[in-house]
Amino acid sequence: MNKKTIHSIFKAVGLAMGVSTLVLSIMKALDTDVAITLLSLGLTCLGISQLNSIN
Repeated sequence: MNKKTIHSIFKAVGLAMGVSTLVLSIMKALDTDVAITLLSLGLTCLGISQLNSIN
């Protein structure tokens, strides 16, 4: 995989984690601990994506 593909994957995963947290929260099917974990993973992926775009 090239660098551009990996960058896109990390951005997509970050967005997907945020959207899934929102949807599951609206459906009342999500515990707070799970929501924090999902958002943390998404934020980590977005951070990695930003760090890779600097180089």
